[in-house]
This record gives sequence, structure tokens and C-alpha cells, in this order.
Amino acid sequence: MDMHTLSRQTLFDTLHRSARRYPDKIALRQGEKEYSYRDFNDLCLRVAGGLKDLGIQSGDRVAMLSRNSIAFAAVRYAVAATGAILVPVNFMLNIRETRYILEHSGARLLFVGETERDKAIAAARQCPQVQQLVWLPGQDTGNMPDGIIPFDQLCSSDHYTDNAVIETNAPAQIIYTSGTESAPKGAVLSHAAILWQYSSCLIDAEIAGDDTILHALPLFHCAQLDCFLGPALKIGSRNVITDDPSPENLLSLLAGEQVTSFFAPPTVWISLLRSELFEQSDLSHLRKGYYGASIMPVEVMKEIHARLPDIRLWNLYGQTEMAPMATILKPADQLRKAGSAGRPALYVETRIVDDAGTEVATGEIGEVVHRSPQLLTEYFRDPERTAAAFEGGWFHSGDLGVMDSEGYLAIVDRKKDMIKTGGENVSSREVEEVIYQLPEVSEVAVIGLSHPRWMEAVAAVIVPRTGCTVDPETVIHHCTQCLAGFKVPKAVLAADMLPRNPSGKILKRNLREAFADTFITGPDHESRDNNY
Repeated sequence: MDMHTLSRQTLFDTLHRSARRYPDKIALRQGEKEYSYRDFNDLCLRVAGGLKDLGIQSGDRVAMLSRNSIAFAAVRYAVAATGAILVPVNFMLNIRETRYILEHSGARLLFVGETERDKAIAAARQCPQVQQLVWLPGQDTGNMPDGIIPFDQLCSSDHYTDNAVIETNAPAQIIYTSGTESAPKGAVLSHAAILWQYSSCLIDAEIAGDDTILHALPLFHCAQLDCFLGPALKIGSRNVITDDPSPENLLSLLAGEQVTSFFAPPTVWISLLRSELFEQSDLSHLRKGYYGASIMPVEVMKEIHARLPDIRLWNLYGQTEMAPMATILKPADQLRKAGSAGRPALYVETRIVDDAGTEVATGEIGEVVHRSPQLLTEYFRDPERTAAAFEGGWFHSGDLGVMDSEGYLAIVDRKKDMIKTGGENVSSREVEEVIYQLPEVSEVAVIGLSHPRWMEAVAAVIVPRTGCTVDPETVIHHCTQCLAGFKVPKAVLAADMLPRNPSGKILKRNLREAFADTFITGPDHESRDNNY
């Protein structure tokens, strides 16, 4: 008797068990396509058989460059069934960045979505180890280029029946971080780490089998993939997938599909609130709302509660390396602990430490560090970064935070986003919260810009609400009433939109580059300390 097979626990096993429990229940729906749990499990096994026919073996890396689709989800579970390792690729990357991930991961095969085909083909041509490309159909049928294997060819294979041993601690995926460093890091996450995280989500975020969940964030990002889709398929939820995150489409799906549970970063929630269709959309079924990537501005949270009085909100904080949820702020604490990232999730231990790794006193700022079975195994082919991340026996997040007397974490800033002006530290988030109090402000990002006198100066980049204008003097006066003088912006700058990555995080690096010359002074330049 093979005891390992009897007790095996992998990502695919969670789907397979749901298919046995709820064979006829709808698992996934996109447009007019829908699959029951039985049929989706069958699809994944046929795709796994197709991968085997292409020579994919346990431990091989399989990359995927595509927008959201049912086929994307099927590949995710098919790869897990074979013991291969999934490498989801950010579709916002350019050819050079995509090539780097394909080369660094050593991917043998690349799944290609229609909208990404030109970039994928160009990047793969520069990577000899990418032996084959497979077409990945989306909601609409596109034109498949010559030389790419049709997805239907994989689906026509026999069911995958290989009983290869897949250890629970074996790698399941490598997700490359979207940080500001020149070379992204490949976070290796095991089946075990992801499954521990699923349990945290099911219990702490109350994902349930009777939920209808709308998945709108890119599935290549671990937030949507592993905080919501994976736990939802494990527990037997009904899942609606879309590749169009526009407010109009989201509001239509939220109403039409009678969605009960929805996750989005604050930027997307704001776009829904600002849409002319919001008041016309029946959102009465929506009971659970989730946000992450950044803290929800307090004024926006109050607006959500006012306009959706029956919704319960959760804040999920974490990062790729935590698979990804680390802490959670539950509905009962949203207003009482507004702005907090919550308390550590069920299987996470969190501390705040100084530069020497010593835990700081309650209320003091330090770096957020974690211990958890959800943690990455390593950074792929990067022992130096791995060692640095686990220095002192804790995982170093790179976030600055403070813990209150009740154990609630507040994120002050990323280390790199803390503004040091005239020798004083300024949290960008603190200034942003004050500016969000102004009714004409839709979005704001506060950054530090090089300054000849202060070294760094506080600058606020503001997107006005539709039909409104923002007066810089009004912003500065308001901040003066609420903040210490050194925290008040020395520049108020306009923008039509804020740059962000697919998870919704605002790319402050891009803003710093775009407005780098704001405080240029010299014989040919006036100081523009309050330029708008």
C-alpha cells in the first residue's frame, strides 16, 4: 500500500475533493461558458494528460502569460497535478522583462493568451529553453498564430493517470515579485505553504461554499489566485471570472451574477463609487467586500459603508512571499481600527523589529517580520537574497509598521517610501489620509522628491474627482491645520490618473521619476515649491 498516495495533499487534491463533494455545482463561469466541479476537474485532468504528452515532468517549470480565463485556472491545476511548477507572468511587463522571467525560471513551456501573443512570441524566441508555446483561449475566440499548439489538443488527451510522488513540500509555483529592484525575485512557494494560506483565508476571511465570488484582478497575481480562487474552489464556491476590470463591466457582473463576495484594491473600489452606473446597479446581494494592496483611505471606507450599508469589509495585508496573506482586519474592526492592517492571520506570527532585529516596544516604528508555514521556501536561484530575507530567523517584509497594545498592525510605509525631509521622517500614508478628507480629491499619492534645501520634500500628486478642481492653496491650508509643518506638502501636483501595478498598488517610483525636477532651482529656474 502506498501510504504517500493515501495521505497526499497538493493543490490539485483540493479541487478533486470538491469535485467529489459537489459534482454538479457550478465551479466556474465566464461569459456564456460554465463548468461544474465534475467537468472542471475532468478538464484539468485532460490538460494534465496533454502536458504529459508534451514531455512535461515533475519539477519542470511551465510559464503562463495571459489574462483571466477558465483555461488559465485549468492550467493552474493541471500543472499542479503533474508535479510541475507554475510560473505566472505579469502581462504588463515588456518583452525584455518577460524574457528575463522565462530565462531565469528555466521555463520549458509557455501558455500564451490572445492579447499577449506578440509579446510572448518575441520573448520566447530569445529563450532557447522554451521549447513549446500553447494557445490559451479567453472569453472570446481569437486568431491563433501558426506554430502554437492549440489548447484543444491538450484537452483531447487521455486523463492524467501518472501516480508520480508529489511531496506536499515540493514547489508548486514561482511568482516573480513586482518590486522596484532591477531584477525581480522569484518567490518559490510549495503546495504546503499555499494550502496553509488557504486555511487562513477560509477561516479568517470567511470564504464559504455558498459564496458567489467575482474574480476581476489578474489571476497571475497571487492575491486573486491564492486568497480567493484557490480557497473558493477548495470550499465549493461559485466563481465568476472576468478579464475586464472596467467599472462598467464590474458593476454589470456584480448585479447580473448576484455576486455576494468581491475583492479589489482601494483604487478599484474608488472607481466603482465614482461610476455613474453605481446608483443604477442592484448590489443588494453583495455582502462581503475585501480590499488589499494598500490601506483603504478612511473617508473612502466611510463612503462604502454609507452607500453599501449591508456589506462587511475585510482588509488583507501581506506579500507574495507569504502566499500572500499575513494579517487581516475583520469587519467588526473596520471603523474602530480604521487604517489598520489587522492582526496576524491564523498561521502567522508577526513582530516589529529595529535594524538589529530586536523587537521594539508597543507603539514604536520598526520593520515588520513574520514566521509562518505559509512562507516561501526560497528566492529561486538567489541564495544571497534568500539569506538576507531570513536573517535572524524571521522573514523581513521590507514594510515599516507599528503594533498597538491590542496586537493590531498599522503599516507606516515601505522602507523606501518613508520620506526624510530636513532630518525628520514623514509617513506618506499619514499625509494621504489627511488629503483624502477633502471632498474634491478622488485619489492621492504622497512622495518624496529631491530638494536642494531639505534633501527630500513632501509632494502630493492628486487626481481630482470628475467635474472638480483642486486648489493647491486649499490643500496646503488643510494640511497645515492637521499636520506638523514639516509634514505639509511643499508641492501639490496634478495627474489624470495614478500609475499602478496589476494588484492595484500605486507605483510611487514612477511618480518620483515623472516629477523628479519639481524642485529644480538655480539661475535659470525658480523654486516651484507649490507648483500645481
